[in-house]
Amino acid sequence: MQVEVTRDVFRLAEVFTISRGSRTEAQVLTVRITDGGATGRGECVPYARYDETLDSVTAEIEGLPDRFDRAALYDLLPAGAARNAVDCALWDLAAKQAGRRVWDLAGLAAPGPEITAYTLSLDTPEKMQTQAAKHAHRPLLKIKLGTPDDMPRLEAVRAGAPEARIIIDANEGWSAEVYADLAPHLLRLGVSLVEQPLPAGEDDALIGIDRPIPVCADESCHDRASLAALKGKYDVVNIKLDKTGGLTEALALRNAARAEGYDVMVGCMVGSSLAMAPAVLVAQSALVTDLDGPLLLAEDRDHALTFDDRGVHPPEPALWG
Repeated sequence: MQVEVTRDVFRLAEVFTISRGSRTEAQVLTVRITDGGATGRGECVPYARYDETLDSVTAEIEGLPDRFDRAALYDLLPAGAARNAVDCALWDLAAKQAGRRVWDLAGLAAPGPEITAYTLSLDTPEKMQTQAAKHAHRPLLKIKLGTPDDMPRLEAVRAGAPEARIIIDANEGWSAEVYADLAPHLLRLGVSLVEQPLPAGEDDALIGIDRPIPVCADESCHDRASLAALKGKYDVVNIKLDKTGGLTEALALRNAARAEGYDVMVGCMVGSSLAMAPAVLVAQSALVTDLDGPLLLAEDRDHALTFDDRGVHPPEPALWG
C-alpha cells in the first residue's frame, strides 16, 4: 500500500469572507492510496479553527504505517481533516478494486441529486443585496453573519431575494443575548435555520432559550462523541466530513443523530468536487444540504460534480467512488 499526500490550490471565483477573515483561494490536501494496481483519492481542508495546518495534517498522514484498513484507521488518527482524506481515499480504493460504487459497498440506496445552499460572502449590506439579487433564482441561500451589524445585512439579502429560503451561519459570533434579541426578526424575515450562533465553549447558554427557528450545531458537533453535550441546546447537527474524520464516521453520526431526534444538515469547507463527492451520500434526505464549495471556485477537478436545477448530483466514478 502506497500513501501519497499533495497540496493543491484552487482559485476562488470571488473573495470569500466570513466573520473570521477573507480568502481568495482554497488550499487543500489530496491523498492518493495505491494498492494492487488501483488508486483511491480523498481530499481534506485543514482548518485553523481546529488547530489544523497543511503541515500538521500532512505530518499526520505521512506518519501512518505501511498497511492499514478503515477499521484500523480509527485507532491511528483522531477525527479531523487527516482522517477524512484517508478514509475517503480508502472508500474510493475499495470501490475501484471491486468495480462497484461506494454506496453499494456501504449498503446504501443509490443516491440522487440534493438541492444545495449557495453561500453569500460577508460584505456591506449594499453588496450583499446585489449578491442576493444575482442569486435570487437559487432556492436556498446561506448568509454568513456574526458581526454587530447583522440586521441591515439580513434585511438587504431578503430584499434582494424575496422568494428564496434563507439560512444563516453566525460562525460563533453572537452571544445568547444577541441571539434572543434577533430571533423574532429572523422569524419575521423568513429565516429557516440558524447555524452555530454562540461559541462552542459557551453554548450552555442556549439551554432554556426559546428557539422559534431551528438551531444547528456546527463547531459544537464533530462526531458521535459530541452528541451527549448537545441535548437541550440544538435541534439540528451539521455533519462535515473534515470534522467527523471521513465518510465512515459521517454515516454513523447521521444515524446516531437521527436516532436521538436531531435533524441533519450536511456541510463542507471550501474545497473541490473531490471533497464534496462523499458528502453527497451523507446528504441524502438531509434537512439542509450545504455542499456549494465547487460553486465558489474559479477552477475545479476534472470530472467535477454536476450542479443544476435539481441540485448537486452524485459523483461519476472518474471523480470518486
